[in-house]
Amino acid sequence: QVQLVESGGGLVQAGGSLRLSCTASGSSCRISTMGWFRQAPGKQRELVAAITSGGSRNYADSVKGRFTISRDNAKNTVYLQMNSLGSEDTAVYYCNAQVPMINYWGKGTLVTVSS
Repeated sequence: QVQLVESGGGLVQAGGSLRLSCTASGSSCRISTMGWFRQAPGKQRELVAAITSGGSRNYADSVKGRFTISRDNAKNTVYLQMNSLGSEDTAVYYCNAQVPMINYWGKGTLVTVSS
């Protein structure tokens, strides 16, 4: 079992920045890829960014150049630095961790961008 706890969401003005954090506990040594997904009202959950244990990164086209994902394996923590936020980034952001055959999810943290 892996438990994920997110933090860092909140209300920010358009053009501002936020940093999300997600810390894994439990069987965290088995985690390969960690990432962030988001779900806006009335929309499907979508991948925002992911990072492997080796540091390879993958971003959604909509956030490239604005968001940066990073990972501290010693702390079992993944971060998402979000810059130049726009109203289209308003969503619940979910942390994801993959172990062989299983996906784990955090409870989500709300990011609201006001225009």
